[in-house]
Amino acid sequence: MLEEVTILDVITIIVDIVLVAYVIYKLIMIIRGTRAVQLVKGITVILAVWFLSGFLGLNTLQFIMQQAVTYGLLAIIIIFQPELRRALEQLGRGRFFSSSGGENEQEVKENIEHLINASKYMGKRRIGALITLERDTGMSDYVETGIAMNAKLTSELLINVFIPNTPLHDGAVIIKNDEILAAGCYLPLSENPFISKELGTRHRAALGVSEVSDAITIAVSEETGSISVAMEGDLHRNVDEAALRKLLVNGLFKQENGGSSRWQWGGKKKNG
Repeated sequence: MLEEVTILDVITIIVDIVLVAYVIYKLIMIIRGTRAVQLVKGITVILAVWFLSGFLGLNTLQFIMQQAVTYGLLAIIIIFQPELRRALEQLGRGRFFSSSGGENEQEVKENIEHLINASKYMGKRRIGALITLERDTGMSDYVETGIAMNAKLTSELLINVFIPNTPLHDGAVIIKNDEILAAGCYLPLSENPFISKELGTRHRAALGVSEVSDAITIAVSEETGSISVAMEGDLHRNVDEAALRKLLVNGLFKQENGGSSRWQWGGKKKNG
């Protein structure tokens, strides 16, 4: 039997396994950091209960789980609609089988300086601002709630967007790499009951989007001019220029410690 297996068959099997593994990896990257991860865990529990009920002979429970699995495909399409749409968009644009990079080190440093300069300018003049930086988690759903810009990132443009009483000053600006995708976007508000009562809608939105994605959000207070940074569900408040630069550098550069490609965060949480 083994003699009938050719080298071509082995190569075909290896290529098949690698392609399937890569597709699964890309799908995980798309839903990583979103609430879809919790839904995947729920589906895993249902499948585990289905298997155990059959193994233990629990016929009624097995029947219920079988019905849930049978009609689950339609439910998955409905529940995962944003993630499925994002995957199809990336496939159509040829990005599904490409890396998520696209910026060199110098470009990232220049973008960080644009963000810092704009934040400092608006902070000194108490111009409220909300700036969200997209990373691995797609922000398409939130981009669609605003006005498309697709403009090159500059500090001057950011400042002009948030000037009071202009059409786009309300809402958030969403940035990907060195491009301002949209302005006037609506972000989800945090439902954390332990948030300080002194924080307004702008900071709640910054914290909220950090709880459902890996985005980094800069919030400039209109009342005090203080600058805050939200990431990974934490809010770093009243950061100065040095702390802001450190947070952005550590958040936007991939640190390869021991071969790891995970995002590394810098700076300590401030509560002042």
